[in-house]
Amino acid sequence: MEVASLVLPVFAIIVTGWLAGELGYLSRSLADALVHFAYNVAMPALLIVTIAQEPARHLLEWRFLLAFGGGSLICFALVFVTVRAGGNHDLASSTIHGMAAAMTNTGFVALPILHAIYGQPAVLPAAVATVFVAAVMFPITVILMERRDARGTSASSAGLVKQILLNPMVLSTLIGLAWAITGLPIPAPVAAYLNMIAAALTPCALFAIGLGLSLEDLRSSLKASFALAAVKLVIMPTIVYGLCVVLALSPLYTVAAVVCAAVPTAKTVYVLAHEHKVEEKLVAATVSVTTMLSVATLLVALYLLSGLATGPR
Repeated sequence: MEVASLVLPVFAIIVTGWLAGELGYLSRSLADALVHFAYNVAMPALLIVTIAQEPARHLLEWRFLLAFGGGSLICFALVFVTVRAGGNHDLASSTIHGMAAAMTNTGFVALPILHAIYGQPAVLPAAVATVFVAAVMFPITVILMERRDARGTSASSAGLVKQILLNPMVLSTLIGLAWAITGLPIPAPVAAYLNMIAAALTPCALFAIGLGLSLEDLRSSLKASFALAAVKLVIMPTIVYGLCVVLALSPLYTVAAVVCAAVPTAKTVYVLAHEHKVEEKLVAATVSVTTMLSVATLLVALYLLSGLATGPR
């Protein structure tokens, strides 16, 4: 498999989006609309049509979940404890540092890349990773950052559970899973409709990432952001790969786990940092640094893993 010929066009779309915004050809404000479409329409369509057409027994690969999820939590704990032990950061700041190094952009980067290179079979593990990020990493961040008293805890927990279940990625995955359990085929017109919408995910999501990328975010906290990027793009994929080997994960799922671990920091971390007014500039810089550096690190990772699985013919 010629990794460069498969990966570079994907990142070329990101660069095209960045140039369009940097040169003023398109307004950067359009990135939000593209992200909303990709997140709320195209991605759910892809998840539903992919998961619903898979045998139910293939949908829960616990070894994949242990490899990717375990690697994510290990890296979070590593950074969280290190920063916290330094004594200069409170609980919220330490949490944001940890998540900037461990919360991965599976939905907008890993899923489109795996779909473009390996086809729909690789979407399934990416969906599992996406649900893990939404249902585990996101709540951990919110729980650690919010201050709750005894009365507010139950209400906040109920709202958090509702927010997770109504997340487009989680909801569409659950819909696809429910359909797969029935064993019924998707009607041809419905499948064609979903596939047409799903086809827009890769170019739309990747272009939006580039369009919204700002070099100004890199001017502050460069040293810390590069350290977090090293954990995110090098240490985390290495740990995940080691867990895949120990758990004897299948070749395709091993590649998917490593790719999901090696993609940039999720922009969700910035949304949380902005909402709580904690380390906003650091997270913005880290998202930008990991986005740019991942072009090289992902290329290396895919090259090293190219013999494990092959893309669609």
